[in-house]
Amino acid sequence: MKLSEAFAYDPDDPAEVRAEKFAIFLVSISCCVAGLVWSAMYYAVFGAGLTAALPALFVLIVGSSLAISHLFKNHLIAAYSQIICIIYITTFSQWSIGGVVDSGFVMIWALCGPVIALMYFSVRESAVWLALYLINIAITVAFEGYFSAHGQAVSDGTKTLFFLMNLSFASVVVFVFARFFVQSTIREREKSNALLLNILPEKTARTLKSGEGIVAEKHDEVSILFADIVEFTKYASRQKPEEIVSKLNDIFSHFDTLVEDHDLEKIKTIGDAYMVVGGLTGTKADHAGQIADLALDMMASIDRFKRESGVSFSLRIGLHTGPVVAGVIGRSKFAYDLWGDTVNVASRMESTGVDGAIQVSEAMRRALNGRFEFEKRGSVEVKGRGLMDTYILQRRI
Repeated sequence: MKLSEAFAYDPDDPAEVRAEKFAIFLVSISCCVAGLVWSAMYYAVFGAGLTAALPALFVLIVGSSLAISHLFKNHLIAAYSQIICIIYITTFSQWSIGGVVDSGFVMIWALCGPVIALMYFSVRESAVWLALYLINIAITVAFEGYFSAHGQAVSDGTKTLFFLMNLSFASVVVFVFARFFVQSTIREREKSNALLLNILPEKTARTLKSGEGIVAEKHDEVSILFADIVEFTKYASRQKPEEIVSKLNDIFSHFDTLVEDHDLEKIKTIGDAYMVVGGLTGTKADHAGQIADLALDMMASIDRFKRESGVSFSLRIGLHTGPVVAGVIGRSKFAYDLWGDTVNVASRMESTGVDGAIQVSEAMRRALNGRFEFEKRGSVEVKGRGLMDTYILQRRI
């Protein structure tokens, strides 16, 4: 097990929670080390007493909370303990020494409390901790004369040393927290961007993120593939749900890899059907050739899958090329899709096709002419279009 996962380890924790646990552990340990240093320093300067005991008390409480958090696998125990102790014990230390000036503004450490709260809790709750911190500052300023008169006798050199140590060490701890917060934000943004690019073409993703309104584009010519796993419905009726999902995931995950290899765009899956388009990005002129090569590779891969798994699946694939409108619909659960007659014809090329074969339209055959071998199938009835000549794609020449 990694050190970053050992504290309050729970195998069910997502990655972000493990990171949060490690962060509070790391900062709590750092503050405990600082507490021991400050306790020893105060003891050397002021001798035994409340001033030296307060940092040691901080170490005892925060250290115990770490042990309890680890035992109960709940890092928020340590977070609350750290926030309370760092706000109030540093404040009491400042008051016991003699106020802001005499203590070297040791209360600057208390700023870590609201910062920690901001990382682990809501903004509203964090604002409460910030308010408590500011109230303590206000009390210190209001009674500075009293604290100074009843505090420790501190030389000017010691005051300067206290100030430099408090400011520098507290700044380092705040920086560590801010760095963790920023890195976590960047990681989450990168993951979100990667997820968005898995769903949408890059240009569409940028438009959607910019909030420029309705995302819709007309493409004069694209090539569309529809594929359906033959006999999968019958297979699914006899299997357990986890077996169905596992098999479908194996097949579609391999198809996803093929789509990436051919620089095409997967649009969606509908049950055991799979839809791909080429030509949306405009980076490749020969999208028809790319989609035909993909179709042949998908046929070859399903044949290998049948041999290796012993399941009698086959594919029925349809291809067509033409203009489409592409865009994003929905708000909370948006979907990227294509519309137009080209989509309908491509779908009909699949649904009226032959099991284990790739049926293409006349338009698709013309786009691929001279580079691929075809077998004329004849005319099929296409809803909304009547009879259409179709062909079976055999192989690349």
